[in-house]
Amino acid sequence: MTTSDKPDRAADTAAETSAETSAGTPQHTGVAAQNWEQASTDPQYCAAVVDLLGALAYGELAAFERLAEDAKLAPTLADKAELAKMASAEFHHFEQLRDRLTEIGEEPTQAMEPFVAALDGFHRQTAPSDWLEGLVKAYVGDSIASDFYREVAARLDSDTRGLVLAVLDDTGHGGFAVEKVRAAIDADPRVGGRLALWARRLMGEALSQSQRVVADRDALSTMLVGGVADGFDLAEVGKMFSRITEAHTKRMAALGLAA
Repeated sequence: MTTSDKPDRAADTAAETSAETSAGTPQHTGVAAQNWEQASTDPQYCAAVVDLLGALAYGELAAFERLAEDAKLAPTLADKAELAKMASAEFHHFEQLRDRLTEIGEEPTQAMEPFVAALDGFHRQTAPSDWLEGLVKAYVGDSIASDFYREVAARLDSDTRGLVLAVLDDTGHGGFAVEKVRAAIDADPRVGGRLALWARRLMGEALSQSQRVVADRDALSTMLVGGVADGFDLAEVGKMFSRITEAHTKRMAALGLAA
């Protein structure tokens, strides 16, 4: 869910970009200008952060499991080893989130539980049929979720924001996927059409899943539409999803696929 890519870092950090001045210096206001100790005095904000960390933690755990499964489809031992390394990085991200939840007095499994059904459903509906579809899913599908979380992170307190951005950091899957998918298309151009259709399906499912996660959790949805300090207003939510769509188009181009 949370793998990302450095080639598209500019697109992936749209949340940070939207909060910058023309000189390129982030201007944080409201909760985003506070640390956790200051921001956590608001119970509703605390609930939103617990939801966010819980969703991310389960997403990282699921990403670890899926990469380990994808490794079984790898055509070479080198590819298998590369995916195993990425799976290890995802599990480390999960540990960071789990430990942070414990640190702020929350039980990690309880924080994750509300998101299990939605995320498991997404992965069931988008199970790849082969190695290449698995790579595209990790690069395109998971990166859409990462874009969403980065957008939210721009409005979090500095301590939580730093953690969220750290666990969304690149595991190397982006560049690896681009290399392998482009090579496959060069070898057989017909592969491109099939993978483009697959990526469009992933886009729709990932956006729907992100919206469901927010809609089902009152604290998160309130934060996004402006109910918690410096949250998004409804117009900004629309802009947010436009930025996510734009980043998706750039990733498709990097893969050599038509959006």
